[in-house]
Amino acid sequence: MEKLKYALYTGCTARESTPELLKSTLAIADKLGIELILLDEASCCGASHLQDYDDFLSLVLNARNICYAEKLGLTMVTICNTCQLNTAMTKHRLDTNPELKAKVNAKLAEVGLEYKGSSEITHFLYALIQDYGLEKLAAKVQVPLSQFNIAPFYGCHNIRPSELQNLSNGGENPYTPTSLDDLIIACGGVNVNYEEKNKCCGFHAELQSPRTAAILTGNAIAGAMDANADWMVTPCPLCHLKLDVQNHSASKALGRDVHLPVLHMPQMVGLALGCTPTELGLNHHVTKVDFV
Repeated sequence: MEKLKYALYTGCTARESTPELLKSTLAIADKLGIELILLDEASCCGASHLQDYDDFLSLVLNARNICYAEKLGLTMVTICNTCQLNTAMTKHRLDTNPELKAKVNAKLAEVGLEYKGSSEITHFLYALIQDYGLEKLAAKVQVPLSQFNIAPFYGCHNIRPSELQNLSNGGENPYTPTSLDDLIIACGGVNVNYEEKNKCCGFHAELQSPRTAAILTGNAIAGAMDANADWMVTPCPLCHLKLDVQNHSASKALGRDVHLPVLHMPQMVGLALGCTPTELGLNHHVTKVDFV
């Protein structure tokens, strides 16, 4: 099998707020023989907030980021659900609207770039499943996670809107997603099924409605706890930030204690592949992760 090679778009959060995500992503790529070229020139995707303020600017910024993957002739992989949404949405809009594409390219020409639409965009979760393969990954497992009940938390932007994300996620059903569950099983873990696994974590509602955000966070953690989970795992650093902090606001909003370790997706894979907790940055978490 030819060595897999991707252009890695880290987004902002994995470099600053959750550096353990980037660290663990690079660690498992090394273990699996996947080559990731960091797009150091890339900027923020707009985080679904710039889009509301200046739609055209968000398109130019995301097209610019994609241009760097195109220059390498590689598929762009993301490690943030929101980055995945914004880059995939930009690609779809430009690829289906020649007039808009020409307008964006007129702006990109000022910095010597041209968006062509030649690079695909996918989340690292789906690159592992669809390109690398679950069977091949399972064969690499050194430390099966069989003693852990692991609750997948999908978040919103990898699976919605389905008409957009189905272009890059293998047709994942947003109502009954299975990718994270399948990955947990491939790592030897016991996947936990619970109602809230495909709900919103509340991150994007935090500034506008903190109580609503706290309820969404609390419901997700409580659902996993009630299903006897030992951990949660998510492919999104924004979900991780919201779920990992778990301050008293979520418990207060629900009227019960909610407290559960939350892992980034590559941290879970890394543990199964034999990486140490230090290599994966588990010490950076607010809610302590016990791996014994």
